Parts: sequence; structure tokens; C-alpha cells
Amino acid sequence: MRRRAEYAGSRLPLHKSLLGRLLAVSALVAFCSVAATAWLAVQTTSGAIEQEQGRNLAADTRVLDALLGYAAEHPTWDGVGRTVRELADTADRRITLTTQDRRILADSAAPSPSPPALPSEASAVVDPLSVTGTGSATVGAAPVTVGTPEATGPPAGGTRPSADAVPPEAGAAPDAPATDRASPGPPGTPSGSLVVARSENDRIDPRAVGPFRLPETERTSLRRTAEEAVQCLGRSGIASDLIESPSGRPRIQVVGNDPERVRESRCRTDTLNTPTRTEVKALTALNELVNACLDRQGRDAVQLDLDLSWDAGDGALRAPRYEPDREPTSAPEYPEERVATPVPAPTEADRDSENDRDIASCVGIARQEQLSSHVASPALLFIGAPGGGTVPGFDLSPANTAKIIGVAALVLALTVGASVLAGVKLVRPLHALTGAAQRLRDGQDSAPVLVTTDNEVGRLATAFNDMAEHRARSEEQRKVMVSDVAHELRTPLSNIRGWLEGAQDGVAEPDALFISSLLEEAVQLQHIIDDLQDLAAADAGALRLHPEPTRIGDLLAHVAAAHQARAEAAGVLLTVATDTREPVPELTADPVRLRQAIGNLVSNALRHTPAGGQVTLRAYPAPAGKDRELEATKGAWGVDEVVVEVVDTGSGIAPGDLSQVFDRFWRAEKSRSRRTGGSGLGLAIVRKLVEAHGGSAAVTSSVGEGSVFTLRLPSAGPGTPDGSGQCREEPPAS
Repeated sequence: MRRRAEYAGSRLPLHKSLLGRLLAVSALVAFCSVAATAWLAVQTTSGAIEQEQGRNLAADTRVLDALLGYAAEHPTWDGVGRTVRELADTADRRITLTTQDRRILADSAAPSPSPPALPSEASAVVDPLSVTGTGSATVGAAPVTVGTPEATGPPAGGTRPSADAVPPEAGAAPDAPATDRASPGPPGTPSGSLVVARSENDRIDPRAVGPFRLPETERTSLRRTAEEAVQCLGRSGIASDLIESPSGRPRIQVVGNDPERVRESRCRTDTLNTPTRTEVKALTALNELVNACLDRQGRDAVQLDLDLSWDAGDGALRAPRYEPDREPTSAPEYPEERVATPVPAPTEADRDSENDRDIASCVGIARQEQLSSHVASPALLFIGAPGGGTVPGFDLSPANTAKIIGVAALVLALTVGASVLAGVKLVRPLHALTGAAQRLRDGQDSAPVLVTTDNEVGRLATAFNDMAEHRARSEEQRKVMVSDVAHELRTPLSNIRGWLEGAQDGVAEPDALFISSLLEEAVQLQHIIDDLQDLAAADAGALRLHPEPTRIGDLLAHVAAAHQARAEAAGVLLTVATDTREPVPELTADPVRLRQAIGNLVSNALRHTPAGGQVTLRAYPAPAGKDRELEATKGAWGVDEVVVEVVDTGSGIAPGDLSQVFDRFWRAEKSRSRRTGGSGLGLAIVRKLVEAHGGSAAVTSSVGEGSVFTLRLPSAGPGTPDGSGQCREEPPAS
């Protein structure tokens, strides 16, 4: 009780309340939904975004490479507009080329009075002499190369001498060392078919050939010689390809990695290593620029070869990567073929590494100085969307992250807000029901709970209102019953006490009439107590029946005979009607309880039938009611019924009172006059006894004409799951 009082006077904590749990579940569902949606969106779009970025990067790289090629092959940007427009149409971009001070050289956008502004930062710098990465093929990457390398000298190879680049030996693998020359040749003649690997530090575009570009006559002559060498190698069973460098000098690339077969082929390739007149002139000018740079640094002059290796005057060939551990190879079988003959590599003490680095630096400076007049000046490249602006991309910047977090927070806030509204709307009627139930428990009058919705909560409120109304009615009936019981017991007891006090005082004589009156009051008192005991047993389910085969006709005759004297005294004709055409079957019932029920009906009929009236008893078979579904199995009730009717020609019952006829202590005559007799429990006992047999009791009446009380009893008799015939527990009569 104490805990109940505490619950009644306090509100539930939020984490225990229905509203709190609803909010928690809604917030969790919203959070999981947002997280799952975000994860799914990222997973499904990341691939598309990466592909789009890859396409954008590839397109931008092609644009930059094409413009670098144009700059490497043209001394000015005149006429680049057409190339820019073609690239823009192909890449679906806006391409703008400007000078270093942002003076527009070419723009793919349509001319307009107010063109879109350029971005603050350029996409790239187009400078063929300072390339950060163009994607051009690395020179000397072939397995075996015969003849001149792809970039003979700076124009083709674009090689910047350093300690990291090595010219592989002709006819050998790319990593084979090239050390010394077999014999001197013309100025600039490589000591064999050398391939110079492009250094990672070389930033000159390989297409910037400048004065090393061969005229058509020299190209034709070299190409004819190279084609003869390819045919010769083919006749020897050696597959080879003819590749032309940007300067126009061809080179032969052998498929495979078998240099011995090339040496044994007797195919002459030495003429492809001899510089042409154009290359000698350009190489001489480059050599002068290099030596002038070395002279300013106090270094000795060098002699450059066409592959940009140099002779420092000590008889050793200076080349980038250098492997001193390789053994020298034997001289070729055919002396007429000029190839590089390796010699023992100089030791680390003999090689001046610092001098080589200075020479390589001067070579790079000289190349840029020589090519500067043959290539276009550096320009700024802007690549954007066709309508202006930059190319869109996926950028999870702090601002975008804040937007995502803001949207997620907004979704959560809306979810929580909607949950609060729904929860409050759901919890408010529950609070009203809780308050009404507590008031009902405390015995206070509880007003009906307002029902505003037709849902589960609304139906719960309706059921609660019905329960409260039924409880109030039951409470009222209980109070009336207590009052009726007190009245019914007080009347005979008061009479007995009055007679006894009169006899004690000498007022009344204890004669035969006196004793008869006391006995009558005692019998009435005993009758009331017996009726109450029967009702209590029926309510508690303790009313036991002893069913047996019973002939209903004989039972009605016995009841009529028992009440015949009273009927004659009241001047009422009491008869039993029989129908010979349709005999009544035997009935399985408790004959004692059944006589009690029918006797109560006969007593009630005689009490309300005036002299000269008639009371008739009759019974007949009838099919089971359609509203009752009974199983025709062993131990269950049968489908046939026996109907017993008690018909009188009395005063009748008002239509408004028919529903209360079988209620306890109900009387049609409200004054409770002893003349009308009865305790008000007889008809209530009738209904309980009939229901204990598995039947039902009903009444029809017309005021001034009489009433008909009908009992419907199953012919198979009462039955219970255990077969004991015990009266089933029934709810109290309302």
C-alpha cells in the first residue's frame, strides 16, 4: 500500500516513462537511418566520383600534353587558338591560355563583352623547358635497341646528363654498362648504339628538338638505312621495329632480349650512329655553350657526344649511371661493326664526382639556352567548366562536413520533435486513465475519461469507462442488496421479538395461534437464509448438482401437486398441459434443484395472479438455439433442448422492468409489503439453477394480461470437463 501511495503521488522518471522510451527509440532509429543512408550514399557514389575524377584528370592531362607539344614545336603561340578550341570541344572544358601577366593568348569561350573571370590559381604552367610531368614515354625503355637511341642528343631524348642516367651498350640489355669506346669516330659520334635513359631530373619536353630537327633529305637517307637494317635483321630471324624520334632520326628496336643474335647477324647499323651535318652543327653550338659555362666555373672543357655523354679528356666515357663491377665483354666477331667496347671501370678515387655534377648542370643550362629561341614562351593554362568556374569535384571540406552534420542534426531534431508530439498525444490520455483509476481505487467518484480518438488508446478509454460504470452499478447493487438483506431479516426477527416481548409482559397469550405465528416468521427467516446460501454457493461455484434421467412430465405434476392447496386457497386454477402428439424426451438433470427452480416460478405466478386466474405448466422439445454452438460429442451437451414454460394470467410486468426481473432483491412492488410476499431472491435463484444445468431463463410479459417464464434446458444434461456435474462458477448477476 505504501508503494502504491508513492506511485500515485509521483511522476515516473523520463527513462522509465513511455514518452522517454519512445523518444529513445525514435532517436535511435533516426540516427541509424541517417548513418545507413550516408554510408550507402558514400558507397554507391564513391566509385562514380572516382571514375569522374579519373576522367577529368585524364582529359586535363591530354590537354596539357597537347599544348606542351605545340609549345615545343613552335617558337610562338601564334595560331594556337584553333588547337585550344579543338581540345575544349573534345574535353568539354573551357580552356584559356594566358601569358605570365594574364594577358589572354587563346580562350575557348565564346567572345562576350564580359567573359567569365579566370580562377585565382592556374591549372598548370605550359613550359616545354620546365615540365613537371607530361606522361611522355621514357627514352631507352625498350629491351634491346640497335642504332641511335630514341632521342639522339638533347632534341630527341630530352636527356639531361647526370649521375643517374646510363647509356646501355648497343645490343645489350638496358642495364648493361657502357664504359669506353672501341675507337674514336667523328665528333659527336656515340661509341655504339647507345640508349640514354631519361633522368628524373630532366624537365625538358622530349618534343623540344630545336636546331636538332633533321631536314627532309637527312630524314629520308637515315630512314632508308634503318629500313635496310630492319630487313637484314628480319632475314636473320630477328624481329625488330623502326621507331622515329621527334627530331626525325630513326632507331631500331629489337623485340626480345638476346644481344648475341644481333651481334651474329652481320647486319650493319653503325651508319645510324653517325651524326648528320645538321646535328654536328647543333651539337657544336651546344658544346660551345657548355664549355663557356664550365669556363666560368673554372672547369676544363669537354667534348659532348650526340647522346649527351661527354669525354673529360682522361679517355673515359662519362655517362650517368655507372656500374664498376661489370666484367668487360669480348670484341665483336665482325670488326667492321662499330660497337662500344667496355673497359675496366675506373675506381671511385679516379672519378671526380663533383666535376661530373658541374658538367651535367652546365649541359642542362646550355640546352635550355639553345632551345629557348625555338620554343614558345611559358604560358598559364586555366581549365574550367564550360560555363565558367572550375571543374567540379568531390571535396569533403570542413564547410561540406559542417553541412552534412547540420542536415543530420536537423533530421534528428525533426524526428525527436515529431516523437515528442506523438508521445505527448499518446501519453496524455494514459495519464488521464491513470488518474481516473487511482480515484476509482480510492473510492472517489470518477468522471468518465474523455474519448477523443478511435484507436487503441481510445478503445482502452472506452473499456475503462464501461468498467467504471459497471463497477458503480455493481457497487450500487451491493448497497441495495445489503439494505434488502437487512430489511428481509429484520422484519421476521422484529415480529418474533414483538410477540415474545408481548408474551413476557403478559399482553399476549402463548396459545396455538401465538405459536403458529412465531413458527411462520421462523420459517420465513429460514427461507431467506437458505436462498442466500444457495446464491452464495452458486456465485462461488460450489453449488453441486446430481444429474440423473428425469421425466419432465412427472416432475411438473409433482410441482403442481405441491402447490395445489395454495392455488385453491388463492382461487387460481393450476394445471399441467400435455401434448400427446409430440412426447417430451427424458431430461438429464438434478430433479431436486429443477423442482426448486420451477417451484419458485409457480410460487411467483400464484402470488401475482388474482382469484379466478390461471397458471399453466407445460414442456415441449425444441432444437438448440442458433446462438449457442454445442458439440455433439460424448460428454458434451446435446443439440436438442427441452423448454419448460410457466404461464400465468396475472398483472404482468412493465417493459422497463423485464431486464431486472432476475436481479436479486428486485420487486415489482417497491413498498416491500408482506402481503405480496417473497424475499426478492426467488427468481435470481431460478436463473442460477438453470444456468448450472447449462440452460437459460427468460421472461415475456404484457401488463394486465400475464407473463410467460421460459426455461431452456439441454436434454443431455449439464456436463463439465471432469464429469463431476459440479456447478460451474458464474459471475455475479448484474
